[in-house]
Amino acid sequence: MRSPYKFNTHELPRRAGEMKEYHLQIEIPEPIGIDVIAVPAGVLELDLKIESVSEGVLATAEFEAVAKGECIRCLDPIELELEKSFQELYTYKEDPEIDKDDQLLMEGDDLDLELPIRDAIVLSLPINPLCDEECTGLCPECGTKWRELPADHAHEVIDARWAGLKGLLPEDDQ
Repeated sequence: MRSPYKFNTHELPRRAGEMKEYHLQIEIPEPIGIDVIAVPAGVLELDLKIESVSEGVLATAEFEAVAKGECIRCLDPIELELEKSFQELYTYKEDPEIDKDDQLLMEGDDLDLELPIRDAIVLSLPINPLCDEECTGLCPECGTKWRELPADHAHEVIDARWAGLKGLLPEDDQ
């Protein structure tokens, strides 16, 4: 099965300076991101410009996506709008002077947009997403949101080392 990220450049003449522009809809098969926030699977609309250069094909793209996740403090759902772009050179042949992991190669007439799209999304996502910078989170004892609790909210804390002595005193002395 052909990857949804592959784009065929057959229409682009291989003369330096030639250019084509496209509006693509890429079906993302799985979420892109981290456990707490990610761009969900679905359609990603991408404006792509490809240019012939002497070394290969220069791909420039812009896209918008919405990442969905949850606040790490209060667990409320959050949405983060992303406006991303990238520019990558896909070379016709491997350059031995450049690290193999830092190169993108043409695969015949195809270029694979998956890595630049993933990098653009993942590198822009917060590691610790928050619904609001001032989010106070949840009470660790009862799990209620701090912003919904009164200012004097507290729980009785009993030191486990002394808990066994509690039954030794008469009830009115406690």
